[in-house]
Amino acid sequence: MEIDAILDRFHLLPPHSKAALKAHISEVQYPKGQTIIRAGRAEKTLYFIQSGIVRAYSDGERGDVTFWFGQEGDVVISMKSYVSGQPGYEHIETLEPCQLYQMKAQDLESLFTTDIHIANWGRKLIGQEMIKTEERLISMQFKTAQERYLDLMSATPGLLQRVQLCHIASFLGITQVSLSRIRAEIR
Repeated sequence: MEIDAILDRFHLLPPHSKAALKAHISEVQYPKGQTIIRAGRAEKTLYFIQSGIVRAYSDGERGDVTFWFGQEGDVVISMKSYVSGQPGYEHIETLEPCQLYQMKAQDLESLFTTDIHIANWGRKLIGQEMIKTEERLISMQFKTAQERYLDLMSATPGLLQRVQLCHIASFLGITQVSLSRIRAEIR
């Protein structure tokens, strides 16, 4: 996905503002299995996914717990690091080879103070990310595992072919055995 299309997903910018924002964005590539954001660090970079898929997870007592997948067009950010400057709690790793656009948080903050259109774009970006977090929390609290699986299939059908079932099960908060049972019931 091209950077113009990704930026437009959050909020449309006038051409001069989009050009100013893009001037601070560069392309990077990471192989499958690369950790691009580490827990316990105050991360200073945000990414937009051009191609590939990533997952966010935290270390738990019984292994890691996946709580987010990002794919083409999504922003990859440690929200705690970005908003408060404190070390984040999540690891974000590539599940496929990834082409990403990267931007330093400091550059974005500087643009916020000089361009109201970019500031509004940033407000919309953070707002959309907060809504995703809220929806995930509500889903985990009030929906069954089967309902969460069906929602995942509906919202991101290609994800199931690109992500290992152990990560899908972790994301749904269930074991792989339970995921296999749900998949068998749906067929």
